[in-house]
Amino acid sequence: MGTGTSAKGRHNSNRTHIPCRRCGKRSYHVRKGACASCGYGKTAKLRSYTWAKCHD
Repeated sequence: MGTGTSAKGRHNSNRTHIPCRRCGKRSYHVRKGACASCGYGKTAKLRSYTWAKCHD
């Protein structure tokens, strides 16, 4: 047991996000069971917000 904060070097073996079935982006959270991008697994409607729309 060392002193101070332990090293966080080998924390990349397990995947938190995998490709989504609906949108195809790599934003489907495996443990939550929901997509951060389109909302698949959480809602039947597509996830969209007015603040995210492009204002041209």
